[in-house]
Amino acid sequence: MTADTGGTMQSQGTSFNFSYEGDSSAPSSSMSIDKLFPALLECFGIILCGYIAGRANIITSTQAKGLGNFVSKFALPALLFKNMVLLDFGNVIWPFLWSILLAKVSVFVIVCVLTFIVASPDSRFSKAGLYSIFATQSNDFALGYPIVEALYQNTYPEYLQYIYLVAPVSLMLLNPIGFAFCEIQKWKNQGNHQQSKLRIMGLVVLQVLKNPIVFMVVIGLIAHFVLHQTIPAFMTEFVDGLANSFGGAALFYLGLSMVGQLGKLTRSTVVTLILLITAKLLLMPLICKDMVDLLDNSNTSALNHSSLSNYAFLYGVFPTAPSVAIYAVYYNTELEVVTSGMVISTFLSAPIMYVSAWLLTIPWMDPQVLMNSLQNVSFNISIVSLVALVWTIGVMFLSKKFNRLPHMFTVNLFVAQCLTCIGMIAWNFVVKGDNFIGQVLTFTLLCTSLYSTYVWPGLIALSLVLLKRFEDLKVSPGVFVIAGWGIPAFVTALLLISGEKMSDTIDSLFFYGNLQRICTTVVVALSILLGGGSLVCLSRGSWAQNDQIQEGNSAEDLMTEVEPESQSLFEPAVTHPGGLNRGQCENGCESTDCLLVQVEELQQVADRQVARHLILCLLLTVSLLANLSSCLWLLFNRVPGRLYLELEFFCAVANYGQGFLSFALFGLDKHLIILPFKKRLYRLWYGKKQEEQMDLPEDIRMTCTQFTKYHKDQCCHDIVKKRRCGKRTMVDCFLGCELVEWLQQVGLAQDVGEAVLYGTRLQQGGVLQHIKQEYDFQDSRLYYRFIS
Repeated sequence: MTADTGGTMQSQGTSFNFSYEGDSSAPSSSMSIDKLFPALLECFGIILCGYIAGRANIITSTQAKGLGNFVSKFALPALLFKNMVLLDFGNVIWPFLWSILLAKVSVFVIVCVLTFIVASPDSRFSKAGLYSIFATQSNDFALGYPIVEALYQNTYPEYLQYIYLVAPVSLMLLNPIGFAFCEIQKWKNQGNHQQSKLRIMGLVVLQVLKNPIVFMVVIGLIAHFVLHQTIPAFMTEFVDGLANSFGGAALFYLGLSMVGQLGKLTRSTVVTLILLITAKLLLMPLICKDMVDLLDNSNTSALNHSSLSNYAFLYGVFPTAPSVAIYAVYYNTELEVVTSGMVISTFLSAPIMYVSAWLLTIPWMDPQVLMNSLQNVSFNISIVSLVALVWTIGVMFLSKKFNRLPHMFTVNLFVAQCLTCIGMIAWNFVVKGDNFIGQVLTFTLLCTSLYSTYVWPGLIALSLVLLKRFEDLKVSPGVFVIAGWGIPAFVTALLLISGEKMSDTIDSLFFYGNLQRICTTVVVALSILLGGGSLVCLSRGSWAQNDQIQEGNSAEDLMTEVEPESQSLFEPAVTHPGGLNRGQCENGCESTDCLLVQVEELQQVADRQVARHLILCLLLTVSLLANLSSCLWLLFNRVPGRLYLELEFFCAVANYGQGFLSFALFGLDKHLIILPFKKRLYRLWYGKKQEEQMDLPEDIRMTCTQFTKYHKDQCCHDIVKKRRCGKRTMVDCFLGCELVEWLQQVGLAQDVGEAVLYGTRLQQGGVLQHIKQEYDFQDSRLYYRFIS
């Protein structure tokens, strides 16, 4: 690699220019970042004020709805009318506009098709319509416009008008399709199919026309030609007053609408959120940029073409609009996913936009400094990630899960991640020296282990599918292990034998030039296909129901393991002569040989943790998409541009920082780490008599009193059973999941979340406790007992 002042990197025999066609001064004149940080601070500061006002109940939810109605039905229509009238169509670059619209259509179709494949039939249409709208409708006016204004007001002010052109056309073209799917779902759910298709189409058209944005855009376009791009003087102040009130009010309302949304997240919505946010913040900007590169051939100026391409990328990063939550409420569909996704995408978009704009405004970059910075980032992340992985692997062995499926394969993934970090740490020292043998050995370790981290997510997802379908692998685990390590070793050997080492690069990802890029592309693409296909298979059907059945069966099997056939863990609730009831546990079992505790421990070891493995495979597949994009970007772009740097740094973090993800999902084992630590900390803070010392809040006291007085006897009759906990001792107990189900059946809780909260209050109030007082109340197969 050689450095030059033009910002060019010589790598793999190809010249990669990170400026605008060699013009080192161009970036500083095409975008201004000086006002970006104040604009971001203004926008997110107002959002934070709205959130605080809602959280502190200064503005109630009812009052917030009134503000929302003002913003959506008065301020925003006035703003659109004003800009539609004043819009100068002569400065519009129509190929750019069509490129953005085509990119939105592409993302809409991708999300829609995937949802139809994955979602269950009873909600397939409504989810497809709403998720597609979520991924394509951006918060253009409240959050996007101030950002674009800060970046381009002094250089390309005509870029501002695209906000007013793209958003309404998107609303009139794509949203009606989503509304049609939602209306079809309502029609199917009603069961009365006498409603004609013509009526459904009419309802969709009416829903679109009732949208104030669409209505006012049409009026504004008519006024544009009738009034000759001029607002009459008597209307100017009125329209300006309403239009100018939009910015601050809309951001403040956005903050109000965020209150309490993340608390609605459940385990089942996390996977959907990851996919939707990936489509919105990763897929959308990349497709927008690619579409502009492909279709915008009208610009003779390379500078203007590059500027439009970068603008398309920034536009794609704009977060989801709050109005999507209104659609979710109207159709009573996936409100938790939409609202939580809106909050997360809003706050994730800020750093992405800032970093992207910062990279685009650097006058020139010394590629040597750039590569050293990338190497330092990879090295530093690898050190911290290595520590997290050593901890995680230790937890897997101490919890005795390493020899059970699918944890056996997960441990192989952790080992591969660990070796990748070790390889990168060693690479940082040997790559700058002249020791050829050391470089080859280190590259072999690093490349093999890194490719193994690419392969294992797909294999783990496939093992989950096989375990779900057959309850046991029909293929020997050794085949998976051989594939997980053999394929990477074969590809690395191919590179060492056939590849040509590039002497001008220190990047381990492309140390062998185009051949290594092609090999990486093939390995990553195959892993994405295997992992993605397996995840789709897992999502089809009632996975949660099957898991519950398997869990129940495994619990019975474990009880059989613990107790000989001559004895039973269950006894009828009758008095037995001979003193068996005289040995009943009255105050929590203190015996180390308690049979019920042994059952719980065996269940914890046998728990497949399907949800955690699913999230792990999904997140790693998203990182594989970033790696695939990076390889394809370099293969098909001689001048990759500055935004490629952002993708390159993201790939470095994703490749060498996998240990953080593994640690978060598997390193903090609930039964081995979190609960014992929480219990010890709680005792140190409150003392052993904390229950008696603490004053109970009023809501907990009322819940306990109500349950004890009106529901406890019936609950004991329905779910409490005598279970043997020793050779001559028994205990009246029940499972946590049984109480959760009972609370929903009798109407004390509307869903699982409310039932768990109800049970937690009963435990805090001293009505029930775990048999060994080790765990908080959970919706699981842990044993609890009522306290007399």
